[in-house]
Amino acid sequence: MDIDNGIHTTEGSHLSWRQVWDRRMARHGLTGVPSPGTASPDPTPSRVADVVAAMCGAHAQVMSAAELSIGARLGGGTRADVQAALDGAEGLVKTYGPRGTVHLLAARDLPMWTGALSALPSGPNGLPQASRLTDRQTEEVVAAVAVALADAGDEGLTAEELSDAVVAATGPWAGDLVMPAFQGMWPRWRQALHLAAHRGALCFGPDRGRKATYLSPERRLPGFRPAPADEALHSLVARYLHAYGPATPRQFAQWLGAPPAWAAALFNTLAAAGSLRPVDVEGSTGWLDAADDQEPDTETPAAGTLRLLPYFDAYVVGCHPRDQLFPGPAAARALSRTGQAGNYPVLLVDGTVAGVWHLRRSGRKADLTVEPLARLSAARRRALDEEAARIGAFLDTTALRVTVGPVTVGPHA
Repeated sequence: MDIDNGIHTTEGSHLSWRQVWDRRMARHGLTGVPSPGTASPDPTPSRVADVVAAMCGAHAQVMSAAELSIGARLGGGTRADVQAALDGAEGLVKTYGPRGTVHLLAARDLPMWTGALSALPSGPNGLPQASRLTDRQTEEVVAAVAVALADAGDEGLTAEELSDAVVAATGPWAGDLVMPAFQGMWPRWRQALHLAAHRGALCFGPDRGRKATYLSPERRLPGFRPAPADEALHSLVARYLHAYGPATPRQFAQWLGAPPAWAAALFNTLAAAGSLRPVDVEGSTGWLDAADDQEPDTETPAAGTLRLLPYFDAYVVGCHPRDQLFPGPAAARALSRTGQAGNYPVLLVDGTVAGVWHLRRSGRKADLTVEPLARLSAARRRALDEEAARIGAFLDTTALRVTVGPVTVGPHA
């Protein structure tokens, strides 16, 4: 029995960690990227959606970082191409995804995501008992959100407008200011905002000036409905393992924001049905989708690849184990004090973290500082200059200065 995931295993295939990084880098589109100025696929909304689907969503709490994450895999185009994809059924949708955080997802995948996320068990609530929503109030809020946005049309509603509609439909208790926010307090009903998105009642619409708006997903995807839970969960596990496997249920639970015991039971069910297969990675057991039988030697090698990934990049947040992804001094330099990944933009060399970086922009000019944890060879310095040029082209800068030296900016919260 594998202690971490609690699943009985039989002898499976074997991979080395080098093969695992090759596999993950290739499947994230981080190897084989064209050099700046060379021909690349046309960055249509559909192409942008393909990139985001392959990485299982782009973390978008910091929108500029989400754009850079996608640009690192797009192989051409600019951030304007990512922004243009946030419209129509072939591109992206912005909503609450894994861990209840804002993500960009492929719009065509929204039925799978909502079907899976709405099936997750409720997590712990850190608010005082008197501030929480009851189960009945939660259902009332989600229903009120769905009705308000269905009636709102294509322009959607701002947070204030949606709040007025929810309070009017449910009662004054929904508007009680009990949730600590950035510089004040939010109304009680907002505890259920991400749940409304997970149930398919809500997604983000186009900004109205400086204000975010919310839409009914049916405005983006006519006829939209969440997929059945079992089907959606199987598909999501398969997608996750394709991009981040081999992986354990505990690692899947951490990525998704789900209870580890629930994830172990899900993997156990899928393994018993023959949908998953065990893989040994230098003495550790992980899992892959049973249909994923691509030979490791056919993946594009990550060796010799140097990439710069922004805050909260999906590869950094989703890949495990941390001691392999952040080897040696990388853990102390690029992880938070609690071991959280994503708080620093990272330098990847051969698929693992080898430093940090920071970009400071002023108009269309930018300064890029890269702090490697070991001296860069001449070949890797040339690769760094290429990567910097790729970022500059994506951001449409007129001048980008690259400095190799200490990064003095601290982690993102």
